[in-house]
Amino acid sequence: AYVTLEPCAHHGKTPPCAKALIDAGVGRVVVATGDPDPRVAGQGIAMLQAAGVTVETGVLAAQARDDHAGFFQRLTEDRPFVTLKLAGTLDGRIATATGESQWITGPQARRAVHMMRARHDAVMVGAGTVRADDPSLTVRGLGVARQPVRVVVSRTAKLPPDAQLVQTAKDVPVWLCHADSADVTTWSAQGVLGLPCATAGTQVDPLSVMQALAAKGITRVFCEGGGMLAASLLQAGLVDRLVMFSAGMAIGAEGTPMLGAMGLSKLAEAPRFALQETRPVGPDICHIWRRLPAP
Repeated sequence: AYVTLEPCAHHGKTPPCAKALIDAGVGRVVVATGDPDPRVAGQGIAMLQAAGVTVETGVLAAQARDDHAGFFQRLTEDRPFVTLKLAGTLDGRIATATGESQWITGPQARRAVHMMRARHDAVMVGAGTVRADDPSLTVRGLGVARQPVRVVVSRTAKLPPDAQLVQTAKDVPVWLCHADSADVTTWSAQGVLGLPCATAGTQVDPLSVMQALAAKGITRVFCEGGGMLAASLLQAGLVDRLVMFSAGMAIGAEGTPMLGAMGLSKLAEAPRFALQETRPVGPDICHIWRRLPAP
């Protein structure tokens, strides 16, 4: 048997995977990477070896660690792995001065975004994006069996009552991360789950949001903006992967920028990323960046 993660050795929602392999008579198990969960942490491998099963470890370990980044990060840092998706013009704008934004990128890029949504536990936006774009945030056109949780961050819990997210909350989960003082009674009655979070100044504290999501079992978050939420995540050092779609057009300074203010006065304060991949997606360009550790 080939497994990307060490077989578990404890009873959880299911019996131990290591015991299942032993009971099945598997003679050799190839494990890509160990499990840092203290309930496992080598015990699964030890259980297999004690039963006479040959165990080989470390095969394609780097790839496996990348695949399990959200699971590991939730265990070790108490927060999910965060991918921030930005899409805009060559000069970094996401809408004209009048607010027109559909569509800057082409249909191939939009389909790629749906595929990215499908690979995450949650899709997240700020309340401003809900008010401006009225998104559904579902995966469409791919025939997926499970939709990601839709997360909205709003300090005051102010959402349009006729928003698609509110109207469909009983069909696909919607979680609202809000200040503890906000009244979410109206939204709760419509199926929206409120998650009280700490505040930082005039905004919901982004780290508190991530910790609240981790406590609910979320391991991977796909953030689609808007500009203020994206800036707050970057400023807090919580963006692990940055995905940017660039369209071959320019709008100019009067257009809406991709990011809100970050209050930086020195380049040394700016979050930095290392380029992982660049590829064409229809007429657009997708580039993927991985966060560099702080110096």
